[in-house]
Amino acid sequence: MNDYQDRDKKHIWHPFTQMRDWIAQDQIVIESGEGDFLVDTEGRRYIDGVSSLWCNVHGHRRAEIDRAVRDQLGRIAHSTMLGLTHTAAVDFSEKLLAVVPPSLSRVFYSDSGSEAAEIALKMAFQYWRHRGQADRTHFVALRESYHGDTIGSVSVGGIEIFHSLFRPLLFHTYFAPVPARRWNEEGVSAEEKMRASLGEIERIFTSEENKIAAIIVEPLVQGAGGIIVHPPGFLRGVRQLCDAHDVLMICDEVAVGFGRTGRMFACEHEGVSPDIMTLAKAITAGYLPLAATLAREKIFEQYLGEHSECKTFFHGHTYTANPLACAAAIANLEVFEKEKVLEKLQPKIATMTELLAPLKNHPHVGEVRQCGFIGAVELAGDPAAGRPYSTGERMGARVCAEARKHGLLIRPLVDVIVLMPPLGIEDANLRRMIAVIGESIDAVCGGRK
Repeated sequence: MNDYQDRDKKHIWHPFTQMRDWIAQDQIVIESGEGDFLVDTEGRRYIDGVSSLWCNVHGHRRAEIDRAVRDQLGRIAHSTMLGLTHTAAVDFSEKLLAVVPPSLSRVFYSDSGSEAAEIALKMAFQYWRHRGQADRTHFVALRESYHGDTIGSVSVGGIEIFHSLFRPLLFHTYFAPVPARRWNEEGVSAEEKMRASLGEIERIFTSEENKIAAIIVEPLVQGAGGIIVHPPGFLRGVRQLCDAHDVLMICDEVAVGFGRTGRMFACEHEGVSPDIMTLAKAITAGYLPLAATLAREKIFEQYLGEHSECKTFFHGHTYTANPLACAAAIANLEVFEKEKVLEKLQPKIATMTELLAPLKNHPHVGEVRQCGFIGAVELAGDPAAGRPYSTGERMGARVCAEARKHGLLIRPLVDVIVLMPPLGIEDANLRRMIAVIGESIDAVCGGRK
């Protein structure tokens, strides 16, 4: 065990980590990164298969973004947005609004995806107050959804293992069923699941008419819920219901934005323009913390008034729109444009589809799911019988531990092996990544016939 491990285990409390296991086990200490790889203190190289938690899109140490941050550092590292503005925030807001759905015209900056969601909820709530509809205090979300870890974002989260403990602290939310068929659900189609979910949303909107402030959804893919891929038409169906019942639509693109689904934003696949959209993670290409909550002009206008009316949106933090982060975000969009990232991504999506196909017939794989450049392999004890592994077997964690031995860093969602490589990953590294996943499943769960 190296010195950094000792010091880590003595002082640091890690997120989403059972610390007794962490302290008892040998751990990897990352020292540097280069392109598709992370490098540990022992000099071992690992493919960054989860893009450093879904945020690194162009690879580590991208020269253009490095240079942009250094150049900004030569001007100023931080300046508050309370009572001032700065050039980097203005420049990035213009670049961002040029690529998001056309309904969005205002950018409210923050520091993380959780906060972006929190802001969206507060923004929607206060919007209706200003319109004289104070009864619109409730929100609708999907089961198995995840929107962050702050109290408001947890209130609209539907993952019991993460959120149930905190229920006494949370406000009430109406939850609609997941609009996707799972691999072990017999006798039901994806179309039926979608209709059931949309039907429940419509029932809630109708029964609670003029009481719902907004619905919040993860477009196309529910990420932390297990890479649950929605059937085509669901997002558009939600938009239509919002229009029919005058409910705001919040699209949480924190995980799926900036190319993950094959387009810049997931909403684009169904031609949906939300009323509010949240962004974070890949917004700076994994360089610095930054988030944004974007809104329609009609929402912004409801906050305009005399000082005595107190229509101000009373929300903000010290590092809102940090100039270094904004500089990285500007460079990120410039790389997307200059390198034609989305165009070059399409063959990689096809390659991922091709390489994942054989795993669909693996005796210990329940289902393979994919949306654009997001992939998932769900492990199962007996797929034919519809039997998953028990939680105590920790098969997902064991497969990921095996993959580390072969130079691949991935992280499971229980027994779902997540593939979220950098968009710029080289073809050979993508092929190696999926090969290692297959080999690791064979080694841990049992080989293919």
